[in-house]
Amino acid sequence: MSSLAATPQIAASSAAEGEALLGLAALGKTGLALLLVIGLILLCSWLLRRLNAGQNLAGQPLKVLGSTAVGQRERVVIVEVAGTWLVLGVAPGQISKLHELPAPASAAPAASALPDGTFAERLAMAFRHNLRRNPATASQPNEA
Repeated sequence: MSSLAATPQIAASSAAEGEALLGLAALGKTGLALLLVIGLILLCSWLLRRLNAGQNLAGQPLKVLGSTAVGQRERVVIVEVAGTWLVLGVAPGQISKLHELPAPASAAPAASALPDGTFAERLAMAFRHNLRRNPATASQPNEA
């Protein structure tokens, strides 16, 4: 009789093990599906970056050669447009042309293409040039 009494306990324990295995299998399938979705997202983002990286905007002769921050929200940007380099000052809500020079034969900015002098001298020269071209935008000094 003891063997008959043990049979329901064995059946109950094997049923619990079966349910636990089914639960782990479902968890494994869910985890695998999640990894598959994350992998697809990463693959799509990589493909988009790869396809867009080599594309210059068709019909747009504008190319940004370099930029540097000169303040918290101000930048100096070198842009090539139709064989001409433009040095632009970019601030929130305003873009000013600081200097213009013909593009050299190479695509990289060359030190020889820039005017001689220190950065401060070149910046002052660019501001003077900009003020001569646009005197209306020059701020009047406050008289004390």
